[in-house]
Parts: sequence; structure tokens; C-alpha cells
Amino acid sequence: MLVLALSMTTQAQVPRTQISSDPFTNSIAQHATEVEAATWANGNTIVSIFQQGRFFNGGGASDNGWATSLDGGVTWQHGPLPGLTKNSGGGIYDRATDPAVIFDVAHGVWLVASLPLFNRGAATTAMLVSRSTDGINWGNPVTVSRIFNRPDKTWISCDNNSGSPFFGHCYAEWDDNSQGDLVYLSVSTDGGQTWGPAIEPATNPAIFGAQPLAQPNGTVIVPGADAFDVSIQAFTSTDGGAHWKPPVTVASITLHHANGGLRDLALPTSAMDAAGRVYTVWQDCRFRSNCTANDLVMTTTTDGIHWSAVTRVPIDSVTSNIDHFLPGLAIESGTSGTSAHLGLTYYFYPDAGCTKSTCQLEEGYVSSPNGGVSWTAPTTVAGAMSLSWFPNTNQGFMPGDYESLAFVNGQAFPVLAVATAPSGTTFNVTMQAPTTGLVDGAAVFTSAGDTPVAGAHSDHRARSTPICDRCEHD
Repeated sequence: MLVLALSMTTQAQVPRTQISSDPFTNSIAQHATEVEAATWANGNTIVSIFQQGRFFNGGGASDNGWATSLDGGVTWQHGPLPGLTKNSGGGIYDRATDPAVIFDVAHGVWLVASLPLFNRGAATTAMLVSRSTDGINWGNPVTVSRIFNRPDKTWISCDNNSGSPFFGHCYAEWDDNSQGDLVYLSVSTDGGQTWGPAIEPATNPAIFGAQPLAQPNGTVIVPGADAFDVSIQAFTSTDGGAHWKPPVTVASITLHHANGGLRDLALPTSAMDAAGRVYTVWQDCRFRSNCTANDLVMTTTTDGIHWSAVTRVPIDSVTSNIDHFLPGLAIESGTSGTSAHLGLTYYFYPDAGCTKSTCQLEEGYVSSPNGGVSWTAPTTVAGAMSLSWFPNTNQGFMPGDYESLAFVNGQAFPVLAVATAPSGTTFNVTMQAPTTGLVDGAAVFTSAGDTPVAGAHSDHRARSTPICDRCEHD
């Protein structure tokens, strides 16, 4: 329930700054488009990585690009990652996708994971990592692995805990869709210059969109969705990534499929507080009668094995007609427990029952100063945007399979794909961030007492094939 009555209405958008643009003109991609940002902050430096020039068929984009602020979001520099694709020069690949970014504190280096792709008909591809000591100047990528036919949904993280026995271990993760989304991880101990062998967790789990998180004691917890999008799974390592334990089932997933032909893979998002508690958020309709719209829901753990009951983020009431999806979670560095400062960005439809021609996509933000006990009222960061303003894919219109934000000095900086009407066949989708960081209002809303609807179930049939963001059949 809500402590105060809350109705979600369209609000004035926050001032935003365009921080990048698609520089490419290659013939078969959709220009000018930028989608799917991953963002991290270290001190006053914010680095965001995203796709530029998205393709319709076969997955990926012309390259992965970067935008970096060295002064806490006041000014930005940007460009494409070098040596990754033929489009940016020096690369052998035709496309790139699924960017992720982390700062390795032990080695003082920024690391960006990318999945490069060949055009159709080509053989084995790779997982690559680009390195930079300042977030501006990037070297040619190094190879993590080159043994898989269809790698998908990479992520990267580092053990940045100085007291950990594995301080400076960095963990690259991906799945192989050609093997039904079997998940693999590789470890670097030298700042991403070299990487160990690809290791499968025990029992060879099929997990999509997994995100490794290293606790202060060195335990790595890796939450993600199972390959058919019916449950949240998690597995762990206690020896620095030498071995990975079998996964546990965290919770079921109960989904309302977003209307309008939106590309929506329903990936979870995870973050960790300074004490090592992991928070995982995903879209879910279990609190809504007849699964008419998704809320964002959350569970937490301190060991990766035992997880809290699923709670609802109280963005609006369970009787509203607002659909929430594609969340991105961050936690302010140094905060934990009942003082953990959570920021959550997401896309939403004000009208869950909209159609392809009427759906208006908006982007929202809420925060919690107390580890999710209570939440602020929502802020509309961008919108309203027609779906046709975004690049199309064989799985629908695409703002990104995930979005992201980072905290600097207690203020949140979401990095968002913002679209305006195309000019002819040329799109106008750029990465933007708030001109000044978002400052929290009063956290007075809680969902304490809300319970899932008895017998809640998804409003669609379960997948018959594993999730794949590059496949024609999904």
C-alpha cells in the first residue's frame, strides 16, 4: 500500500544535455541512433558506453561509443571505441553490441566489455575489453574469449574492495546462445590486459543478462534471468572466480508484455551497497489484477543464496494504468544498510493499454535513501516519445535492452536514449543526461502491506526458445 495517496501524472521534464551523437553513415544501419547505455562513476568521472548506429537484422550496431565527464556531469566528451569495428577504423568486425563498463580501482583503469559481430554467415566471434586510464583515450581492445559462435549479453565488474582477498580481480560474463544461453565467466588480475579461460558454473546453467558483483569479503554474486524469462537465478564464487557454484532460484518472474511492439527482453538489474548487500530489480505484474501492467519489484541478499521476499517499488498505485519496464539500478558509493542510497531509472507507458500508434514512451526516476524502505515520488526525466522514433529491430522498437545511471556527490545522473521525430529516414536518437544531477525529494512512499495477487501469472505463454537479442525467431 502507499502511505500517501500517489497519482502519477506527466510532469515537467528535467533539463537535459545531449552528451553524444551517432557519427557513422554506413549504409545498412539506422542513423542517427544511440541506444542501450551502461554507466559507471568513479569520483567525479562518469563514463557511459552505448550502441551507435543500430542495425535492424542480426543484432548490434555500427560501433559502441563512449561519453565521459571528468567534472561530475558538467561537461562531456565523446567518441566511438577504436579498433572494435571496421566503421571506426582498425577493427575486423562489422558490428558491436552489449556494452558494459567498470572502473578497476586496484589498477586505476576503465574497462569496457563489448561483443563484436560479423555480418551474417560469418563464423566465430569474440568477447573484447577496451581499456583506458582516463575514460577519454581508449586503446585497441584485448580478447577475453574467441571460441563461441553466438555470445550474447556481456557484463563486466571488478572487486574494488581493498580488504578483499581478491582485490583487483575483474569478472567478464557472457552467455552463448548457440548453447541455449549457457553462461561463462573469465577473470583478469592485471587490469584487463590478460584474461583467464572461460569457465562455466557448476551444472552448466542457462542464464541471460547476468551481472557479477564482488562483496567486501571477496564472494562474487551473479544474479540474472533464466534463459526462458520465468525466474531470477543467482550463483556465486568464493575463490576469486576459479570455481562457480550451482545457481539457486531467487524468485519467479511474472510478466506483462509491453504493448506497441516495443523490444523488451525483461532483463533484471542489480547493484551492491558498501556492506555487500545485493539488490536485484526487475519488471513484474504479480501485484496487479489480471497482469494488466508491470511494476518494478525488488529482492535483496547478503550471501547470494538466501534472498528476501519480493517487494514492490511504489512508483504509483497497483490500480494505476501505468506500465513500468527496462529498469536500471545504482547505489551511491559508500552507502549501505538503512542508509543505502538507491537510484532507479526506468521506461514507462502512462497508458499500459496503448497501441503501436498511440504508445508514448517516457523515462522516470525514483530513489530511496534507506535501502528501499521508502521511496521518493517519481520524476519524469524524458518523454513523451513515439515508438517509431526509435530504431526498429526484428524484435521491436529499441531504446535499449537496459538503461543505467551513476551517482556523483549524492546526485544521480541517468544516461538515457532520448528520441525526437525523425527527419525523413534519418532518426534523431541521442544519449542525454540531466544538465545537473537529480536531487532527491522526500522519501514518503512505501509498499509495506502490498501482497501479490493470488494466482498471478504472466499474460503470455512461456518462451519456447531461449532469450536471444540477435535471433530472428525471438
